[in-house]
Amino acid sequence: MRPEEEQKPEPTLGSETDLDALARATMVGQPLALIKRRRADRGAQYDAPNMIRGFLIVGAIVIVVVGAVFIGRALGPSAPTYRWTWSVVPQYLPFLAQGLGLTLFLSVVTIVCGMILGILVAAAKLSSYPPLQVFITGYIEVMRGTPLLVQLVWAYYCLPIVTGLQLPPVASVLVALILNMGAFYGEAFRAGLQSIPRQEVESANVLGLSYWQQMRYILVPQTFRIILPVLISMSISLFKDTSLVAIVGLADLMYNGLSASVSTYRPLEILTVVAIFYFAVAFPATLILRRLELHLMKKQ
Repeated sequence: MRPEEEQKPEPTLGSETDLDALARATMVGQPLALIKRRRADRGAQYDAPNMIRGFLIVGAIVIVVVGAVFIGRALGPSAPTYRWTWSVVPQYLPFLAQGLGLTLFLSVVTIVCGMILGILVAAAKLSSYPPLQVFITGYIEVMRGTPLLVQLVWAYYCLPIVTGLQLPPVASVLVALILNMGAFYGEAFRAGLQSIPRQEVESANVLGLSYWQQMRYILVPQTFRIILPVLISMSISLFKDTSLVAIVGLADLMYNGLSASVSTYRPLEILTVVAIFYFAVAFPATLILRRLELHLMKKQ
């Protein structure tokens, strides 16, 4: 057999760009569905080791912290004399759980409404109406260019003064959170929409679908699958960033934790439990959403 007639090696998607791998795979006759399934299987194959690695890292951090405490106590009289008193924690667990309920409520409502707003923002950003594009661009830059804490304070204290509209505290906080996340989700959706091949949009135009029908039935579902990892990351970050609402006196998990630490004079114990509450929600949610991502990849 001549060298030029030798069988070409099977392409690997991990060592080159997706477009190059897709082109090579097409040349050797592999269907697109098989390529996507292999990518999903590869993700599932390495998902379990990543989970184990994550647990090992967390365990190592805990061991290091505990070891540092024991070493510090063994250093002698110059060591810190703080004595951990965990007996005060159980009586405040219902109080902290009540705050966690409000934190979860704020996170879920913000994620759902923020994604809906993000889709509208992305559609407006890609529209052919220049005034709308200018307005949406200004909105995105303001939301992304100013701290979320400032936006929360402004919505809670300044919005009633400027507009004369007195909203409930939870509603004021939700307005700031949704507007903030709508800008970030909007940019993510815009990038995903622009990554969809132009041929699919042209096919939709041939079928006579309107702009909003294209968004609903063709563009948004594909975009959601493309940018799902980004949406997961931003949503988990949002859950942790809701701790900022404590600055305006809203009784979320962080605010209740700070109140309990002041009442008991045991800030280290109470705030450690607060951190455990956040981690106990964020880490399993990350694993579940990762499974969802792999499931959607297999269905493509």
